[in-house]
Amino acid sequence: MSSESIDPSPRGVEFADVIDVIAEDANTGEVTLIMLEPRPWDGSEVRLFQLQEKINAYLSFALDGEMAESFPQFDGKKIRVQLDCVGMPPNDVVGFLSMVRDQIAFQGINLEVRVMGEGGCGPGCGCHEGH
Repeated sequence: MSSESIDPSPRGVEFADVIDVIAEDANTGEVTLIMLEPRPWDGSEVRLFQLQEKINAYLSFALDGEMAESFPQFDGKKIRVQLDCVGMPPNDVVGFLSMVRDQIAFQGINLEVRVMGEGGCGPGCGCHEGH
């Protein structure tokens, strides 16, 4: 998967205004908008709210034309929103993500969760540098 970072800002679910990673999946041709969650799940409502805000920002970026304007090579391609996290999300988060998956499927957008393990956010992540 080839990837492009939007900017060098801090990344992760807690930073709703940052697109953590945008990549094109060479196998599927999908544009993948990756949200990074390097923190262990704590079951807090704050974390769930942060995730909701991040997903809303990603969907807005994808659907309101900002992605096509910033990355014209991705215009018209299928979109996947992906959450890469260090551990399996708790049941309330899984339920929320399931609801989101069902809703965005109507717009042709896929949602995927990948449990990466500690420090496994992927190449170029940088979320664990200096730890």
